[in-house]
Amino acid sequence: MNARWISLHTAYPTGYSPSIKEKQTRMWSALQFEFMRNAVLSGVIISILCGIIGTLVVVNRLVFMTGGIAHAAYGGVGLAIYTGMSPFLGASIFSVVTSLVMGVVTLRDKDRADTVIGVLWAVGMATGIIFVDLSRGYNVDLMSYLFGSILSVPKMEILISALFTALVIAGVYFSYKELIAVSYDEEFSYVMGIPVRLLYFLILIFTGLSVVIAMRMVGLILVIALISIPPYIAENYTHSLAQMMVLSCLLGIFFTISGLWISYYFNISPGASIILMSGSGFFISYFLRIFEKR
Repeated sequence: MNARWISLHTAYPTGYSPSIKEKQTRMWSALQFEFMRNAVLSGVIISILCGIIGTLVVVNRLVFMTGGIAHAAYGGVGLAIYTGMSPFLGASIFSVVTSLVMGVVTLRDKDRADTVIGVLWAVGMATGIIFVDLSRGYNVDLMSYLFGSILSVPKMEILISALFTALVIAGVYFSYKELIAVSYDEEFSYVMGIPVRLLYFLILIFTGLSVVIAMRMVGLILVIALISIPPYIAENYTHSLAQMMVLSCLLGIFFTISGLWISYYFNISPGASIILMSGSGFFISYFLRIFEKR
């Protein structure tokens, strides 16, 4: 349970049970707090980022690789804690290196790519655990990187997220036709002279950095859901890559904001609430498709 949620809920007199209307009013009044406004702003920015990158991940079938990158990034968090540098920087370096290694392996030996990804996944997590064990004392922020802490995202990380999201949007805008070709017809892209491998590695690097940026919201353990679920749902209701990206962003924002409100209302973890909202949307969409086919 988040301490800040508790502090807001315990403002009621002891033994007093507020009505639903009072709770709803208090939920909106929570926006007067700076950390809550930062959480909403951060959630919107990261939802847009994950919507765009997640679309490329889903279309290019890189979900399993993204999970490997996310878990391997924990090695960077552990190394950063051990050496005393920023966990954000450590996870970023580890994610980029892991992304490149996985990309090389996938291109050279596709038949064994899943095995190598699984090994890197496990080794990254194990490395992080060992470095944390070797570190002196206990770092309180460690759990926030595993399970998220959107209520304590600093302004600097919000600024970095916004700048990176703007970079991703610009990159997708100027290379949109090439991304479509690479995502849907790799052989045709080679024939047309499109730098397929370069774009492939750029997608992986951007995915790795997006994982690190999103880890503050839902944590490295759950970030794969935030990247994959909204695009999966959007894919079923759109007819172009651009439409899929836009709908993914909107779904991500909806899941994030509703997850935040639910976490406040029931005094539970925001990161887990966001993922449960996303998961609920996934199953609703999945079963709707089954009924539509009948």
